[in-house]
Amino acid sequence: MNPVQEAPPASADDRRRWIALAVVLTASLLDLVDATIVNVAIPTIQRDIDASYSAIQWITGGYTLAFAVGLITGGRLGDIWGRKRVFQLSMLGFTAASALSGLAVGPEMLIGARILQGLMAAMMVPQVLSIIQVTFKPEESGRVYGLFGAISGIGAVSGPVIGALLVEWDLLGLGWRPIFLINLPIGIAGLILGQRYLTESKAPHAVRLDLVGVALASLGLLLLVFPLAQGREAGWPAWSFVAMALSVPTFVVFVLHQRARIRAERTPLVELSLFRIKSFAAGIAVQLTFGTTFGLFSLTGALYMQIGLGWSAIHAALTSLLFGATMALSTNVAMRVLMPRFGRAVLQAGALLMIVGLYGYHWVADHQGTSTTTWELAPVLVVAGWALGMIMAPLMSAVLSDVPFQNAGSASGLTNTVNQMGMAIGLGLASVAYFAVVDDASRAERASGAAFVDAFINTLWWVMAGMALAFLLMCALPSLRPDAKAGEKAEPAADDVSQPAH
Repeated sequence: MNPVQEAPPASADDRRRWIALAVVLTASLLDLVDATIVNVAIPTIQRDIDASYSAIQWITGGYTLAFAVGLITGGRLGDIWGRKRVFQLSMLGFTAASALSGLAVGPEMLIGARILQGLMAAMMVPQVLSIIQVTFKPEESGRVYGLFGAISGIGAVSGPVIGALLVEWDLLGLGWRPIFLINLPIGIAGLILGQRYLTESKAPHAVRLDLVGVALASLGLLLLVFPLAQGREAGWPAWSFVAMALSVPTFVVFVLHQRARIRAERTPLVELSLFRIKSFAAGIAVQLTFGTTFGLFSLTGALYMQIGLGWSAIHAALTSLLFGATMALSTNVAMRVLMPRFGRAVLQAGALLMIVGLYGYHWVADHQGTSTTTWELAPVLVVAGWALGMIMAPLMSAVLSDVPFQNAGSASGLTNTVNQMGMAIGLGLASVAYFAVVDDASRAERASGAAFVDAFINTLWWVMAGMALAFLLMCALPSLRPDAKAGEKAEPAADDVSQPAH
């Protein structure tokens, strides 16, 4: 992250600063809610606009993929053009994309609007932390980032519940559409207040955007994810395998291009020197594996509950709330109590506990079939949620532990981007792990929901394999022992708080 202007003194219109904070935190909340709110509405959307299974993947994965591709670029644009300007433009674009999503008449229009939403969120979210940093003094950071963390937690947990309530209420007979249209009044209010209360700031040193790097990274991701989502429906034609194979040389060219920019002393999109740090390189691999695994689990779990078990949206959301609420509690315990005492072992224990929880989930789904109840799933959801809390926030701490202080911002942003990439890949893998099983089932099995239960049971093996791989990769992370020598670890800067996984 580039240096920013000094924070104004606390006496400089204190009320304006806190209203500005409310505006940017609301924008952060919108992004987090929109990333998760769709899952519980998928069956209703599918019926209403006759969306195929691959369209479902793109309705959810398109947002995540666009967000991943645009995240680093969004931060650069704020440095170059001004953070307030980029924030306002992206908030306007996000609000417009929400309107298009809510008014979509077919799957193609909805997918396009969701991709636009993700791109606008990728421009909007990086400005949040930068605006906070230039608005508040360092000694105020504890209170401010505490609020940021609380809002992030609320957004991650409340999205599915809000979506379920809006679908169940069927406001004005609009069905699923209010999950997007609700953003309009919030976005308009944010634009008005942002224009009045936000203060403009830019990076003090000139920064240039690496457009070629953006194009290469975007192309590489598209070549990898598009065939995963579309290949199964098209019968796995030759082009799908060719495209995935071409993603490898595309990423190689991207790395070579970044090296060339560094040699020419021009600003790269990715700071490649970070990958010489063993713990960071291993942490990125863990983050990619974990993001892929979680992306696959989140989509198929929602389909399992609503289509496989026949639960209503609100029933599924409230059951899933057990998972989210336990995760929030576990995160607090892991960061405050366990990490200072046990270090890396907390992450590894979390991965093993997650495998136990997932196997329990598999056992219940396999033995109870379509008659599974909330009470039967509750224990395994609590175990899995507690395990996830032992991984998510501690993983960021471990990844950044050996990163030099001056590179902490770049490392934090890259880790966040890789996690979103993994989520997009995981959503694409649903074609192979989940929807392929549904396709092979009989019409009667699909009608009864049994096919969707069987598909989820198969998917859980993939998820457990992903967590096992993440556990092995965690062995390369630093031990994070409490008795580590001073100076061995770099504490991330106050402005390097990462955005939670979508």
